[in-house]
Amino acid sequence: MTCLNGLLAFQFASPGPVLFELGPLSVRWYGFLIASAVLLGVTLAQVLAPKRGLNPDLIGDFAIWGLLGAIPMARLYYVAFQWQAYADRPAQVFAIWRGGIAIHGAILGGVLAGLLFARRQGISFWQLFDIITPSIILGQAIGRWGNFFNSEAFGRPTDLPWKLYIPQAMRPPQYLQEAYFHPTFLYESLWNLFVFALLLWLFFQGQRGKLRLKPGTLFLSYAIAYSLGRLAIEGLRMDSLMLGPLRVAQLVSLGGILLGVVGLIWLYIFGRSLPDVRAKTDSGSS
Repeated sequence: MTCLNGLLAFQFASPGPVLFELGPLSVRWYGFLIASAVLLGVTLAQVLAPKRGLNPDLIGDFAIWGLLGAIPMARLYYVAFQWQAYADRPAQVFAIWRGGIAIHGAILGGVLAGLLFARRQGISFWQLFDIITPSIILGQAIGRWGNFFNSEAFGRPTDLPWKLYIPQAMRPPQYLQEAYFHPTFLYESLWNLFVFALLLWLFFQGQRGKLRLKPGTLFLSYAIAYSLGRLAIEGLRMDSLMLGPLRVAQLVSLGGILLGVVGLIWLYIFGRSLPDVRAKTDSGSS
């Protein structure tokens, strides 16, 4: 009976954004999750790298480049589409620990960093990103839980059994009387875990020779699969970055799907290689 009462009393709600405090120091869930995602992602990519003929030490080196490209770009991308909220408090532009980053900005920054890094190291960009793409989507799956602890990135009101309680201070003005909303962060986290499993399956099928994967296949597959999920889930959210009447994430997702499809057609229908940076040695297949 006690167990049943406890179950009935359970409420799916964030315990708050702070993991712990030590004197004046506050460690937030958002930062902890990002750091954990980076650590797990680097470890996974270092395990996968030798299977594609890449020195695993390069993964650790690229992690620094990737973070320097991804995190600032993720914040700038978000602020650019939310500038009215920051125009009167510009100091908050740099308060990334409070949330407010955009994954599409992070991907853009990471890709630009990857191009520079691959050219500097004389390796194939597509080989590098085929290896780190499973880590990217795993990091996205973990990072979405930062939205949960910050009580952000939720969807429309709902009465579904897995509804998410949002404190009144975090609710949109038009829904102050609504308490429960779609946990869109959870939907996307689960979808990202599915994409992660799919990419690992493709990677190891190629490793075993059951599939002949050309360089760029995993990254293009990621672009399609992640974008399909984001396109659908974004329609539930109420805090989308907007470009006029259009949701930016849905526009970018459509672009990601198109890019992925065209790239795979280029590789497997036309039998051509993707444009790449100049490599010092043969980059092999991925």
